[in-house]
Amino acid sequence: MNFPTTCPGCAREVPAEFADSLIHELTCPQCGTRYVVFVRKQKFEVLFDLGTKALLEGYAREAVASFSAALERFFEFYVRAYALERAADTALGFEDALAALDGTWRHVASQSERQLGMFALAYLLREGKSPDFLTPGALGTDFRNRVIHRGALPRHEEVEAYAARVFGLIDRLLTELGPGAAQVELAQEGAFAAHLAGLPEGVVAVFEEHPGMFRARRFAGPDGGETATKTAPPGPATTPPLNDAQRFAWALAERGALLSPLKRR
Repeated sequence: MNFPTTCPGCAREVPAEFADSLIHELTCPQCGTRYVVFVRKQKFEVLFDLGTKALLEGYAREAVASFSAALERFFEFYVRAYALERAADTALGFEDALAALDGTWRHVASQSERQLGMFALAYLLREGKSPDFLTPGALGTDFRNRVIHRGALPRHEEVEAYAARVFGLIDRLLTELGPGAAQVELAQEGAFAAHLAGLPEGVVAVFEEHPGMFRARRFAGPDGGETATKTAPPGPATTPPLNDAQRFAWALAERGALLSPLKRR
């Protein structure tokens, strides 16, 4: 999936394909300017936004794959946030803590069930309660497996329900994490800084914020301003809490337009 960038030399729009590192080295075909775009966004956010875009465009199976991957990468994000949050209260330096975390994660990097176990333990230690939401039914595991592994062709409403389930879980856990996510954001900034330090002379660095289904609420309003968006639509104080489907529908109506620049190749 491509996203648009603007050449700092001639202001021409240059498409870029999302990179795993979220660091994108580009050369403008119009003026030859070399530049690097650093996208301040976590991988789970990118994957969920790609899934939402696929859902809106009618690519149901692709949407399921992206939503599923987004949830797995969010579990990793949570584990990293908890580990670095705890390390910040010890004498261990940030770089040492990050290196230890990376070394530990390598033991489970290719095993999703072990990653889920690490998340469950991190949640228990941080929140002091069992993650009772980690049931196959709550995670939509059967639906996901039918689509991803058995080639089922899902209906739009099934994908939308699955998306709402994933969205609701991630949104809730992000709210519980609160400032605890700051250390993971700092780790990304450190990776960007290391890449920036190695750039040849004459290469322009561009840092971009891409608000989407989660980031708009976490860091800015839908228009990119500094005011956080509301986490629930206005209504009487007696209005019952929104369920996952309602929250996803509301977020989609509010933030779905932010995904319009994303384009298929």
